[in-house]
Amino acid sequence: MSSYIVRAAMALGLGVVATTSAGASPSCLRDQKPYKLDFDTIEWSMSIAPGAECLQGLRWSTMQIYWVNVAKQPKGGEVVIVGSGFRYIAKPDFSGTDKFTLTVVGKNRRTEGASTLEVTVSRTGGRQVLAAATHAQ
Repeated sequence: MSSYIVRAAMALGLGVVATTSAGASPSCLRDQKPYKLDFDTIEWSMSIAPGAECLQGLRWSTMQIYWVNVAKQPKGGEVVIVGSGFRYIAKPDFSGTDKFTLTVVGKNRRTEGASTLEVTVSRTGGRQVLAAATHAQ
């Protein structure tokens, strides 16, 4: 890990998280566009039922994730970092939409960098547990 990335992460107050894969079946995220760890900002959207949760991996096949940080917490639920992914848990009374922001720091191929993921969450009907697998592009 380059000293530039370490200094940038420390300046942002990011914590190091162990990298593990989240295994499950796809589909709480809708339009999941790939990010590049090129200091880019990507918008994702997700649908979830009140009281349900979504486990989503963040590593693409060409990436090594150093850490993930919740830059902005949601109001209608909770985000917990799980290895190189996250778990979003909707409050039982969740309605309308919610938003949260993640910062991902790592290496894509040979280039180190970071990406910002802005996730908009909308409500679906019924109580269920949703999960999405770590992506291997």
